[in-house]
Amino acid sequence: MRKTGIILLGFLSVILFYFTFQSAEKVFRSDLKVPELAIEPVNQHRLVLITKNLDTPFWDQVAEGGQEQAQKEGVSLEVWGSYGNNQDDFLEKMEVAIYSKVDGIIVQGLDSEEFNELTKIKASFYSIPIITVANDVPMEESLRRTYVGSNQYLAGQMLAKQLVADMGSKGEVVLMSDSDQEYYQKQRLQGITDVLKGYPDIETVNAETLQSREQIMSATQNVLNKAPGADAFIAVNADFTGVMVQEIGKRFQVEPYYIYSFDDGPDSLTLLEQGKLDGIIEQSPKEMGTVSVELITKWLNDEAVPLDAEGYLTDIRMLEEKEAQ
Repeated sequence: MRKTGIILLGFLSVILFYFTFQSAEKVFRSDLKVPELAIEPVNQHRLVLITKNLDTPFWDQVAEGGQEQAQKEGVSLEVWGSYGNNQDDFLEKMEVAIYSKVDGIIVQGLDSEEFNELTKIKASFYSIPIITVANDVPMEESLRRTYVGSNQYLAGQMLAKQLVADMGSKGEVVLMSDSDQEYYQKQRLQGITDVLKGYPDIETVNAETLQSREQIMSATQNVLNKAPGADAFIAVNADFTGVMVQEIGKRFQVEPYYIYSFDDGPDSLTLLEQGKLDGIIEQSPKEMGTVSVELITKWLNDEAVPLDAEGYLTDIRMLEEKEAQ
């Protein structure tokens, strides 16, 4: 019995050795495909660009520059906003972005208490950096990290100097702006008036209005009655330009007037090409988008801390009618 048990044990050992060898051979065979490891998706920074003026030439370029830079940086950029300067919808988009805990917000500045509350309190609570683009707001009231865009004061000065060069040192100039002027408009107006006050024979007429089409029409009609001898018009808020020119054209030929604006209005460039404007301040919207995404990505990656609170200024130039045609 003892001999039989030894033989049986040896037989079982041989069988176990065979199967062990077979298993090892399968593992080390070179033609076996090793299962691919699941590749985790890259944890991209999520950025949002928010504007009050979606689908306008100016903001389309801001978005284009931002999206191209986002692709280079390996981050995600979504473009949100409202149409036709709908501030309530714009502020709601801001709030949604904050509560969605995006990594960073690039936003068209809005100089209002509601905007400042969102940036200074709610975004700060979630440690979401805010960069204003194109339109700035005071840093101390908003706690925005930085600003990327034009020097609006210099833009106002540049426009006023062109007006004087075209019209001469005597005349009456109508300045069309918001009743509740935003920060960027105050800067433009300051630049314009600082130049024109050096010419005592140039008189300025302030025409302020709210932003609905009907209100702009009414304000233009009123100022034409108030200043029938006006020689020039400046749309400080570029969104007013199209309606303002249309109302002037209902009463008079547009050509004798000197009319100027800025390129962030939806109609500005078209009106310049049509010869209905004498000049506009041309900004660099695509550069604004590019630089904004670059800076906020660097900040998120701890490559640029702190950002320059004074802002990063982009190029501006005076674009005259003859250059646009």
